[in-house]
Order: sequence, then C-alpha cells, then structure tokens
Amino acid sequence: MQEITQIYIDGRFVEPHGTELFDLHNPTTGEVFGRVRLGDAHDTKAAIAAAKRAFPAWSRSTKAERIALLRRLHEAMEARKQVLRDAIILEYGAPASRATWMAAHASNSFMDAARALESFDLTQRIGNADVIMEAIGVVGLITPWNSNAGFICNKLAYALAAGCTAVIKPSEMSATQTQIVLEALHDAGVQPGLFNLVNGRGDVVGAEITASPDVSKISFTGSTAVGKSILRAAADTLKRVTLELGGKSPTIILDDADFATAIPLALEAGFANSGQACVAGTRILVPGSRLADAIAAIQVSFGKIKAGNPSDATTTIGPMVSQTQYERVQGYIRLGIESGATLVAGGQGHPEGLGGYFVKPTVFAHVTNDMTIAREEVFGPVLCLLTYEDEAEAIAIANDTPYGLQAYVISSNPDRAKVVANQIVAGRVVINGAPHDPSVPFGGFKQSGIGREYGVFGLQAYVEPKAVLGTAAA
Repeated sequence: MQEITQIYIDGRFVEPHGTELFDLHNPTTGEVFGRVRLGDAHDTKAAIAAAKRAFPAWSRSTKAERIALLRRLHEAMEARKQVLRDAIILEYGAPASRATWMAAHASNSFMDAARALESFDLTQRIGNADVIMEAIGVVGLITPWNSNAGFICNKLAYALAAGCTAVIKPSEMSATQTQIVLEALHDAGVQPGLFNLVNGRGDVVGAEITASPDVSKISFTGSTAVGKSILRAAADTLKRVTLELGGKSPTIILDDADFATAIPLALEAGFANSGQACVAGTRILVPGSRLADAIAAIQVSFGKIKAGNPSDATTTIGPMVSQTQYERVQGYIRLGIESGATLVAGGQGHPEGLGGYFVKPTVFAHVTNDMTIAREEVFGPVLCLLTYEDEAEAIAIANDTPYGLQAYVISSNPDRAKVVANQIVAGRVVINGAPHDPSVPFGGFKQSGIGREYGVFGLQAYVEPKAVLGTAAA
C-alpha cells in the first residue's frame, strides 16, 4: 500500500496539519492501491505565507535567472518521464500512448515557457514612458485529475517565468503523479517558497487559496460549475483569474470530405484521453445526405478502437477515473437512449471482459442539438452524430452551445475549412487534425472560461503593466 504523507512548503517536505486520509484507486480494477494525507486550511495559510515571503526577491530576478531555472526544472522532469508515465497509467488509467504524451508534456512545459520568455520584452517603451511587465504576485494554481502533472507543470512554468511565486492545489485523486513532480522539482534546487503544494479538497484548500487576500491570481482548470464558484469568491479581493473550463466541441465534417479519412479523425478527436478531455470533439456534424455513409464509416472505424488494459500498446480507450465518473457517464448513455437517439456503437454497462471503471465507447446517431447529450459535457467516450443541410446550418449548430473551447473542421479543401473555422466561436479551431502547438494561446469563449494559457499569451496572464512616465528613452 503506497502512503503519501507529506506536502511541500517553503522548500521542504513536511507533514500536514490536516489528518484526513484519501484512498487512491486503480481505475483499471477499482482496487485501492494507496492513500494520501490531505492538508487543511492551516497548511494552506502556511503555504501562502511562504510564497509571499519568496515573492519580492523572485519578482526582481532577471530574465536570464528565470530561464536558467526553467531549464533545470525541464531537465529534472525529463529524468522522471518514465516513472511519471507509469504513474499516470496506474492512477489515471490513460492508455500507454496517451500517458507517454502526458509525461512529455509535463517536462516540455518548462522549455515552452522559457522560449516564450526569451521573446517577451519585460520592459517596453511607449510614448514618454517605460511600461514594465511586473509580476502579479502570489498565484494559486488549481489543477484537475485528467492531466494533473501536465497542468501543474504548465501553470507553474509560466508563473515562474513571469516572476510570480505559487501555491498549488492539485487533484487529490492524482497524488502519485503529484509526488513524482514534487520530487523532481525539489531536486532541481528551486529557491524555498517559489512553489508550495498542498494536497487537499477543493472546498478546503482551494477555498482558502481563493479567499486569501495574499493571493493575487487564480489559475484554475476544471468544471464550469466550480469555475463559476471560484470567480464569485475571487471577486471579494478582486483577484485576477484564468479559468479553463468545460467544452462541448463540434467536429464539422464538410460535404467534400473523404469519410474514410474524416471519420477516423473525428473519432480520434472525440475519444481523446478516453473522452475525459475538455477539448473532446463530442458533437460530430455531417451532411444529412451522407448520414448513412457516416454511420457505416464509424462502424468500420470501431474495429480499431479498443477499450482495455491501459498498459497494452493496442488500447486506445482506458477506464474512467473513478466510480463516480463511471456512473456519471452511464447516466448520460441512459439519457441518450431515453431521448430517442440511435445507438450506432456501445451502450450501457462494461465492455465485454472488463470491470473496473471501463465504459463502452459509444456513438449516438439521430441526435438533435437540443438533447441533453448534445448540450452537456459528458466527460467520457460518448459521441453524438448530428446532421446539417448546408454549411451555414453546420456553423449555426456548432455555435449553438454555451461552450466555446475548441472545435474541429475536416475538409478536402483547406481554404474552405479556414473560412468555416473563422466563423466558429471557439478559442481554438483545429483543421484536418492539426497537432497541438504549445506556442499559441489556449482558452475558451463563453462558459468555457476566461483568459488564455500557453505561449506569450500565457505569460501575459501573470503580469500587470506598470507605466513609469517621464523617463528618458534608453
């Protein structure tokens, strides 16, 4: 039984004041493999105080000093990439290929932030003033379970690059990954107090971070409902916020697309990260005249989609993270059936031969955009097939959602796809399966969030411009 009994404050691993023990489950089997001791409000206040003490010196650090630290952190995470990958498979159930990407993303985040800082002018001359991009202060970083290590590293990297210090509240469900990250960052020789971490519940540790007058900014990734509660609480101290929230991303397959290529791309976008992804393309839009072709292509493509042991290289979809998440997804599948949608693949229950928290990869056809399964974020491998009559209707359906995080367009004509992409209300639009680019901004419109992460835009989220007028030009 693995026991995680320490948090990290002021450059040291310490036992928390909190005493609650939280079970860690292997989602492949449902068995408990470890426990983590959770911190409380007392621990959180100590972490905030340490970050506050460290802030003045770090905020005055040079660009070169910050870049040197980011490079050390990158090297430290690189050295633990394999052990982090294994922990992601065990604790989260990500398929091996996805877990490998996630572990690399965690380490690469520090170099991505270093590159953004290299090209960013911390002092700019505008009119008769020097405009100084000043670190915003102590920041609270709150991360989710669906890519815990990656979110810790990405948020921390840009906060440190800007000259901020941090208090991190990771998902308590991801404590094994968190411990690996902590040990790596500690070994990199970070000055005490630059980052501090408290495992704990959102309504305890997260609430204390959000309420504290000594925290200047919150960066949160998670559900829209929790994001709204953070925004309300942050208003009391006028904290700056970056919120990366839910999504119900459309994938528009245009009528000129080759379905033999387009459908596998659409399924890949929808089932990414076992469907536990805010960017998952869960609404697939196809021309009404080609619905039968789309269904046939989906059934063919399902021959290459495999739910199974995440350590198996052939597995494409792993289990849900928890029993709660399993039951949530089952509820949405039941709602889809009750609403009159047609099951093309999947359905309720476990896939044959599997237990744990596995669900059947599921696709519904004859879905209309007013159905619950088309409007609410399922956060599991459940996709909806909708139809449209012309391009204008496809765009209208794509935009008819409270969300606006990501969207996908598939076409044999990239220029036509770009015209459509420009009319979709989303923070990112991916054409023909373009890969992730860590230098471009990521974030949502509407109820998918506030602000942006990654690249220069991510760096700007942690600074405030201060104008010093009447200075002579250099």
